[in-house]
Amino acid sequence: MIAYSMLDLAPVAEGHTPADALANTRDLAQHAEALGFTRYWLAEHHNMTGIASAATAVLIGHVAGATQSIRVGSGGIMLPNHAPLMVAEQFGTLATLYPGRIDLGLGRAPGTDGATAQALRRGMRPEDSFPQDVQELIAYLGTPDPSARVRAVPGMGTHVPVWILGSSLYGAQLAAALGLPYAFASHFAPAALEQAFDVYRRSFRPSRHLERPHAMMAINVFAADTDAEGKRLQSSMMLAFANLRQGRPGPLPRPVDDIAAELSPPVLASVQQALSCSAVGSPESVRRQLADLIDRFQPDEVMFSAQIHDHSARRAAFSIAARAMNDPPWPSG
Repeated sequence: MIAYSMLDLAPVAEGHTPADALANTRDLAQHAEALGFTRYWLAEHHNMTGIASAATAVLIGHVAGATQSIRVGSGGIMLPNHAPLMVAEQFGTLATLYPGRIDLGLGRAPGTDGATAQALRRGMRPEDSFPQDVQELIAYLGTPDPSARVRAVPGMGTHVPVWILGSSLYGAQLAAALGLPYAFASHFAPAALEQAFDVYRRSFRPSRHLERPHAMMAINVFAADTDAEGKRLQSSMMLAFANLRQGRPGPLPRPVDDIAAELSPPVLASVQQALSCSAVGSPESVRRQLADLIDRFQPDEVMFSAQIHDHSARRAAFSIAARAMNDPPWPSG
């Protein structure tokens, strides 16, 4: 059976507050653990009124403290926003508090707009130093070097597993070169998924971190009792994505019955393409769509995302996805 995990942006739904979103995250993590999800990842975004996971390491600690065994981590920490030493100390502390349960997914994008990125990066180098920063961070988390002038305390010796995240060939090439696991953001940028997986697998160099390539794809899931209700639930994410692309980010909108009446044909087509890695509808429809996606891209692991306005409906969608993964219509193993 393919491992299945969960990505949570701690969405702030229209009509609700960040406090509601954080309470929902805690509840959803406990739900995910009960359903057998392997990982529960949180994503760093800034200056977005619809996302409450900006202080990602803090929220990871909150989730880890509310659960018992599920792995908890970042999907991801946007490394250009941070000094590698500070990330090593944060995740080294988490790994010390919750040994064997913390993952560190790293992204190269800012996770925000240009003005906010500038506010986050005061005093940091303007050039792209992502590969060097990744290796510096891994070194801080690795075997202690008695001669090192700078060490992460806590951090050194924790060997927190590091993942490279991406939506293009850049991340695939870097993950392969460093021998790290790779997660592709196909839930909102699927265009290069097939090529990125091919590049990653063909170029992979075994390392002390990983003997063979491990590729994870992200899939949106909007599952409900019927196909019509699944499509209705999906409309919230479609509206939110359209708003973001048009420079109007905000809380996660309430669902609508007719998405075509809300978005112009070009915008709707663009959103549908961006969110094409999705499983939508009834339990049987979701099982069939997941089977098609997994058969086509052959991921080693899948990570589900569900930007659904109603928390109870979101819980139910993940329950349906977990059942599909445990009773798939394709051969397991």
